[in-house]
Amino acid sequence: MNANVESHAIDLAGSSVRELNSALHALKEGSNASLWRIANPRGLHAIAAGVDAPVTVEIDGPVGYYCGGMNKQATIIVRGSAGVGVGENMMSGLIHVEGDASQAAGATAHGGTLVIEGNAAARCGISMKGVDIVVKGSVGHMSAFMAQSGSMVVFGDAGEALGDSIYEARLYVRGSVASLGADCIEKEMRDEHRQELFERFKSAGVNGQIDPSEFKRYGSGRTLYHFHVDNASAY
Repeated sequence: MNANVESHAIDLAGSSVRELNSALHALKEGSNASLWRIANPRGLHAIAAGVDAPVTVEIDGPVGYYCGGMNKQATIIVRGSAGVGVGENMMSGLIHVEGDASQAAGATAHGGTLVIEGNAAARCGISMKGVDIVVKGSVGHMSAFMAQSGSMVVFGDAGEALGDSIYEARLYVRGSVASLGADCIEKEMRDEHRQELFERFKSAGVNGQIDPSEFKRYGSGRTLYHFHVDNASAY
Protein backbone atom coordinates (compact mmCIF):
# COMPACT_ATOMS: atom_id res chain seq x y z
CA MET A 1 0.00 0.00 0.00
CA ASN A 2 1.19 3.50 -0.80
CA ALA A 3 2.59 5.10 2.37
CA ASN A 4 0.67 8.28 1.58
CA VAL A 5 -2.67 6.47 1.54
CA GLU A 6 -4.62 6.56 4.78
CA SER A 7 -6.76 3.57 5.70
CA HIS A 8 -9.73 4.05 8.02
CA ALA A 9 -11.61 1.27 9.78
CA ILE A 10 -15.11 1.92 11.11
CA ASP A 11 -17.14 -0.62 13.08
CA LEU A 12 -20.86 0.04 12.76
CA ALA A 13 -21.45 -1.99 15.90
CA GLY A 14 -20.11 1.04 17.76
CA SER A 15 -20.50 3.92 15.31
CA SER A 16 -23.62 5.12 13.52
CA VAL A 17 -24.24 5.25 9.77
CA ARG A 18 -24.74 9.00 10.17
CA GLU A 19 -21.23 9.33 11.63
CA LEU A 20 -19.75 7.23 8.83
CA ASN A 21 -21.51 9.13 6.07
CA SER A 22 -20.64 12.50 7.60
CA ALA A 23 -16.95 11.54 7.54
CA LEU A 24 -17.20 10.38 3.92
CA HIS A 25 -19.07 13.53 2.88
CA ALA A 26 -16.31 15.67 4.40
CA LEU A 27 -13.67 14.19 2.09
CA LYS A 28 -12.23 16.49 -0.54
CA GLU A 29 -10.61 15.85 -3.91
CA GLY A 30 -6.99 14.78 -3.38
CA SER A 31 -7.51 13.53 0.16
CA ASN A 32 -5.15 10.76 1.30
CA ALA A 33 -8.03 9.14 3.21
CA SER A 34 -8.76 6.89 0.25
CA LEU A 35 -9.51 3.47 1.79
CA TRP A 36 -12.37 2.89 4.22
CA ARG A 37 -13.11 -0.53 5.71
CA ILE A 38 -16.56 -0.92 7.25
CA ALA A 39 -17.26 -3.75 9.69
CA ASN A 40 -20.60 -5.04 11.00
CA PRO A 41 -22.95 -3.37 8.47
CA ARG A 42 -25.72 -5.74 9.69
CA GLY A 43 -28.15 -4.76 6.93
CA LEU A 44 -28.22 -1.10 7.98
CA HIS A 45 -29.66 1.35 5.47
CA ALA A 46 -27.99 4.12 3.42
CA ILE A 47 -24.41 3.04 4.12
CA ALA A 48 -21.97 5.13 2.04
CA ALA A 49 -24.79 7.12 0.46
CA GLY A 50 -23.95 10.46 -1.12
CA VAL A 51 -20.18 9.93 -1.38
CA ASP A 52 -18.48 12.40 -3.72
CA ALA A 53 -14.76 11.58 -3.61
CA PRO A 54 -12.45 9.10 -5.41
CA VAL A 55 -12.22 6.73 -2.44
CA THR A 56 -12.68 3.00 -1.96
CA VAL A 57 -15.22 1.81 0.61
CA GLU A 58 -15.10 -1.90 1.48
CA ILE A 59 -18.15 -3.10 3.41
CA ASP A 60 -17.68 -6.44 5.14
CA GLY A 61 -21.18 -7.92 5.14
CA PRO A 62 -24.75 -7.38 3.94
CA VAL A 63 -26.26 -3.91 3.60
CA GLY A 64 -29.82 -2.60 3.70
CA TYR A 65 -31.65 -0.07 1.55
CA TYR A 66 -29.95 2.47 -0.73
CA CYS A 67 -26.32 1.54 -0.13
CA GLY A 68 -24.16 3.75 -2.35
CA GLY A 69 -27.12 5.88 -3.33
CA MET A 70 -26.13 9.02 -5.27
CA ASN A 71 -22.58 7.72 -5.49
CA LYS A 72 -20.14 9.93 -7.33
CA GLN A 73 -16.52 8.90 -8.01
CA ALA A 74 -16.24 6.28 -5.25
CA THR A 75 -15.63 2.54 -5.55
CA ILE A 76 -17.94 0.74 -3.15
CA ILE A 77 -17.51 -3.00 -2.57
CA VAL A 78 -20.21 -4.89 -0.68
CA ARG A 79 -18.95 -8.25 0.58
CA GLY A 80 -22.45 -9.61 0.95
CA SER A 81 -25.93 -8.97 -0.39
CA ALA A 82 -27.68 -5.61 -0.78
CA GLY A 83 -31.21 -4.43 -0.01
CA VAL A 84 -33.56 -2.31 -2.07
CA GLY A 85 -32.13 0.41 -4.30
CA VAL A 86 -28.39 -0.26 -4.17
CA GLY A 87 -26.70 2.42 -6.30
CA GLU A 88 -29.95 4.38 -6.63
CA ASN A 89 -29.34 7.59 -8.58
CA MET A 90 -25.57 7.02 -8.72
CA MET A 91 -23.73 9.44 -10.99
CA SER A 92 -20.31 7.82 -11.48
CA GLY A 93 -17.87 5.41 -9.89
CA LEU A 94 -18.25 1.68 -9.30
CA ILE A 95 -20.46 -0.35 -6.97
CA HIS A 96 -19.67 -4.07 -6.74
CA VAL A 97 -22.09 -6.32 -4.85
CA GLU A 98 -20.56 -9.73 -4.19
CA GLY A 99 -23.91 -11.30 -3.30
CA ASP A 100 -27.50 -10.79 -4.46
CA ALA A 101 -29.37 -7.49 -4.77
CA SER A 102 -32.98 -6.79 -3.86
CA GLN A 103 -35.45 -4.73 -5.90
CA ALA A 104 -34.68 -1.60 -7.90
CA ALA A 105 -30.90 -2.01 -8.09
CA GLY A 106 -29.43 0.95 -9.96
CA ALA A 107 -32.77 2.76 -10.11
CA THR A 108 -32.60 6.13 -11.93
CA ALA A 109 -28.79 5.93 -12.00
CA HIS A 110 -27.16 8.42 -14.37
CA GLY A 111 -23.67 6.94 -14.74
CA GLY A 112 -20.96 4.69 -13.38
CA THR A 113 -21.00 0.91 -13.23
CA LEU A 114 -22.99 -1.44 -10.99
CA VAL A 115 -21.82 -5.06 -10.87
CA ILE A 116 -23.89 -7.71 -9.08
CA GLU A 117 -22.29 -11.13 -8.69
CA GLY A 118 -25.53 -12.90 -7.83
CA ASN A 119 -29.15 -12.30 -8.79
CA ALA A 120 -31.09 -9.03 -8.83
CA ALA A 121 -34.77 -8.93 -7.91
CA ALA A 122 -37.61 -7.07 -9.61
CA ARG A 123 -37.20 -3.73 -11.37
CA CYS A 124 -33.44 -3.83 -11.67
CA GLY A 125 -32.41 -0.72 -13.60
CA ILE A 126 -35.82 0.93 -13.41
CA SER A 127 -35.67 4.33 -15.13
CA MET A 128 -31.90 4.02 -15.59
CA LYS A 129 -30.40 7.10 -17.20
CA GLY A 130 -26.88 6.19 -18.27
CA VAL A 131 -25.54 3.62 -15.80
CA ASP A 132 -24.00 0.35 -16.95
CA ILE A 133 -25.38 -2.60 -14.96
CA VAL A 134 -23.89 -6.10 -15.07
CA VAL A 135 -25.77 -8.92 -13.33
CA LYS A 136 -23.96 -12.27 -13.32
CA GLY A 137 -27.11 -14.08 -12.23
CA SER A 138 -30.70 -13.42 -13.24
CA VAL A 139 -33.02 -10.40 -12.92
CA GLY A 140 -36.64 -10.28 -11.79
CA HIS A 141 -39.78 -8.96 -13.44
CA MET A 142 -40.10 -5.43 -14.85
CA SER A 143 -36.34 -4.95 -15.03
CA ALA A 144 -35.27 -1.93 -17.11
CA PHE A 145 -38.80 -0.52 -16.88
CA MET A 146 -38.74 2.92 -18.56
CA ALA A 147 -34.96 2.59 -19.00
CA GLN A 148 -33.77 5.72 -20.78
CA SER A 149 -30.07 5.17 -21.53
CA GLY A 150 -27.09 3.08 -20.50
CA SER A 151 -26.78 -0.69 -20.67
CA MET A 152 -27.81 -3.77 -18.74
CA VAL A 153 -26.02 -7.10 -19.21
CA VAL A 154 -27.63 -10.19 -17.68
CA PHE A 155 -25.67 -13.44 -17.69
CA GLY A 156 -28.68 -15.47 -16.52
CA ASP A 157 -32.40 -15.15 -17.21
CA ALA A 158 -34.83 -12.21 -17.16
CA GLY A 159 -38.30 -12.20 -15.64
CA GLU A 160 -41.57 -10.98 -17.07
CA ALA A 161 -42.00 -7.64 -18.87
CA LEU A 162 -38.33 -6.96 -19.51
CA GLY A 163 -37.76 -3.42 -20.77
CA ASP A 164 -41.39 -2.33 -20.46
CA SER A 165 -41.78 1.18 -21.96
CA ILE A 166 -38.05 1.33 -22.66
CA TYR A 167 -36.47 4.35 -24.36
CA GLU A 168 -32.88 4.02 -25.61
CA ALA A 169 -31.13 1.78 -23.07
CA ARG A 170 -29.47 -1.35 -24.47
CA LEU A 171 -30.28 -4.71 -22.88
CA TYR A 172 -28.25 -7.90 -23.33
CA VAL A 173 -29.46 -11.22 -21.93
CA ARG A 174 -27.62 -14.52 -22.17
CA GLY A 175 -30.42 -16.74 -20.84
CA SER A 176 -34.15 -16.88 -21.39
CA VAL A 177 -36.57 -13.96 -21.16
CA ALA A 178 -39.96 -14.77 -19.63
CA SER A 179 -41.63 -11.99 -21.62
CA LEU A 180 -40.90 -8.60 -23.11
CA GLY A 181 -42.67 -5.48 -21.89
CA ALA A 182 -44.52 -2.89 -23.96
CA ASP A 183 -42.48 -1.67 -26.94
CA CYS A 184 -39.42 -3.80 -26.07
CA ILE A 185 -38.24 -6.00 -28.96
CA GLU A 186 -35.31 -8.21 -29.81
CA LYS A 187 -32.78 -6.37 -31.97
CA GLU A 188 -29.88 -7.20 -34.24
CA MET A 189 -26.52 -7.74 -32.57
CA ARG A 190 -23.96 -5.71 -34.52
CA ASP A 191 -20.21 -5.30 -34.08
CA GLU A 192 -20.57 -2.19 -31.91
CA HIS A 193 -22.82 -4.12 -29.55
CA ARG A 194 -20.34 -6.98 -29.28
CA GLN A 195 -17.65 -4.41 -28.48
CA GLU A 196 -19.88 -2.92 -25.78
CA LEU A 197 -20.31 -6.38 -24.29
CA PHE A 198 -16.52 -6.84 -24.24
CA GLU A 199 -16.24 -3.59 -22.26
CA ARG A 200 -18.91 -4.72 -19.80
CA PHE A 201 -17.18 -8.10 -19.43
CA LYS A 202 -13.97 -6.32 -18.45
CA SER A 203 -15.75 -4.27 -15.79
CA ALA A 204 -17.21 -7.50 -14.38
CA GLY A 205 -13.87 -9.29 -14.38
CA VAL A 206 -14.84 -11.95 -16.94
CA ASN A 207 -13.01 -10.66 -19.99
CA GLY A 208 -12.31 -13.44 -22.49
CA GLN A 209 -14.32 -16.03 -20.57
CA ILE A 210 -17.69 -15.54 -22.28
CA ASP A 211 -18.61 -15.26 -25.96
CA PRO A 212 -20.78 -12.20 -26.78
CA SER A 213 -22.57 -14.30 -29.42
CA GLU A 214 -24.29 -16.12 -26.54
CA PHE A 215 -26.28 -12.97 -25.77
CA LYS A 216 -29.35 -11.47 -27.40
CA ARG A 217 -29.94 -7.72 -27.58
CA TYR A 218 -33.21 -6.01 -26.69
CA GLY A 219 -34.30 -2.40 -27.02
CA SER A 220 -37.05 -0.02 -27.94
CA GLY A 221 -39.40 -0.65 -30.85
CA ARG A 222 -39.99 3.13 -30.82
CA THR A 223 -43.75 2.89 -31.23
CA LEU A 224 -44.63 4.58 -27.92
CA TYR A 225 -42.53 7.74 -28.34
CA HIS A 226 -45.63 9.67 -29.37
CA PHE A 227 -49.20 8.99 -28.34
CA HIS A 228 -51.32 7.17 -30.87
CA VAL A 229 -54.85 6.03 -30.12
CA ASP A 230 -54.15 2.58 -31.56
CA ASN A 231 -51.55 2.05 -28.82
CA ALA A 232 -53.67 3.42 -25.97
CA SER A 233 -53.84 0.10 -24.15
CA ALA A 234 -50.04 -0.08 -23.96
CA TYR A 235 -49.59 3.21 -22.09
